[in-house]
Amino acid sequence: MTAGEGGRDARHGAPPGWDVIVVGAGFTGLAAAHELGRAGLRCLVLEADDRVGGLAGTFTVGGRQLERFYHHWFASDTDIFRLCADLGRADLVRRHHGRTGFYYAGGIHRLSTPLDVLRFAPLPPADRLRLGRSVLRAGRVRHWRELEALTAEEWLVSLGGRRVYDRVWRPLLEGKFGPYAPEVGATWMWTKLHLRGGSRSRSGREVLYYLHGGCGALLDAWLPRLAGLGVRIRTGSPVTEVLTGPAGVTGVRCGGAVIDAPRVLLTCAPGPAAALLARSAHPGAPALRRRLGAIPYLANLCLVLENDRPLSDTYWLNVTDPHFPYVGVIEHTNLDAPEHYGGRHLVYLSTYLPADAPLYRMSDPEVFRHSLPHLRRMFPDFRTDWVRAHHVWRAGHAQPVITRHYSRSVPGVENAVPGLYLAGMAQVFPEDRGTNYALRGGRRAGRLIADRVRTAARRADRTTPRHAAVRIGADHD
Repeated sequence: MTAGEGGRDARHGAPPGWDVIVVGAGFTGLAAAHELGRAGLRCLVLEADDRVGGLAGTFTVGGRQLERFYHHWFASDTDIFRLCADLGRADLVRRHHGRTGFYYAGGIHRLSTPLDVLRFAPLPPADRLRLGRSVLRAGRVRHWRELEALTAEEWLVSLGGRRVYDRVWRPLLEGKFGPYAPEVGATWMWTKLHLRGGSRSRSGREVLYYLHGGCGALLDAWLPRLAGLGVRIRTGSPVTEVLTGPAGVTGVRCGGAVIDAPRVLLTCAPGPAAALLARSAHPGAPALRRRLGAIPYLANLCLVLENDRPLSDTYWLNVTDPHFPYVGVIEHTNLDAPEHYGGRHLVYLSTYLPADAPLYRMSDPEVFRHSLPHLRRMFPDFRTDWVRAHHVWRAGHAQPVITRHYSRSVPGVENAVPGLYLAGMAQVFPEDRGTNYALRGGRRAGRLIADRVRTAARRADRTTPRHAAVRIGADHD
């Protein structure tokens, strides 16, 4: 998905100045631009990638667009559903039952229903009851602030005991966060359990949602709407610096050129946002850079396989084997049928890791070859000739590490640099990253900026002498 339909060619026929520049054309940036366009503001979106969508950007498999990084939605993800309806594409939302599994000690165990928990062989019967009871107890916590002083380990041990934690929760946390696992806050785990608990049918089966045609179909409907609102999008346009003066933001540097604007919204991760302010002499910039740089982030690597047959009947397989290089095996076509992708069976192998980890730095062919023996160990029938094609996707900043008292660290949308706004996945707390929360955060940021512009205009009107206002209007005519 490129931005052609969305008006990428902002340099031709565009107005001579911009009210707001949005850095990043993921769902946060597009949602913010949508609100800014609705408010009548001139908005330019700059995206470093060659396509829009961010982590929901797509590629083509069997004539259908597929996300580079796996996606699905829960019943509580109402923002994404409302956007589809607003664009006249409520028909995109499809309901599915997703089978969840757990790979432990060389075996796959089902964990999709309460009955599966009672049959979970890696735990003795008493601990299976403790596991089920701990999930129920977690669901009764109504507000994340009750947990913010606890680590995930402290909270989970208090709910289900040490053995349940060591066999179920610890491997998942260590697989996801690596060396940061002991620091992860209980609020992060509560969000996960709370979210899943609210997306089950009466039978206890997990209900998931996926868009018919994926995020690509949503973007196909969204980009023309944005263009109609006057939003312009430039892909292949990396911003290298946010420019500031004594009074605040003055624009950005992009591709060697300076683009002027009195307001800039950054939707990137905190680290890259801090780097864009490295040369700012504004007195508020140094403290902001330190705050942004203090939030740890992990990268993600996804190996996507196009197979000619399924690996299993499980959609989402959590992996707790420390020798397996991925934390999740997500068989997408066990959620959305392979017939939609030319008969290909699609599998995501996903891992979170530091951007300097050996696996992340391997070439694409090396990643594929490195993964094959591990797949054969997990799925003994698997053969390399099942794979008709493979793809490797990387995101250098995919997962913020949510620690205890994270609310004290998370930056606000506004800050000490006038005209600079921040909205990204590190700021959706207490929720975890996801397109639904990207939409919500982007909309809030866009509405806030629009409100600030309106407020400044009203103040200017009150302080402008009446004769000057008349003269300005006459000159404009």
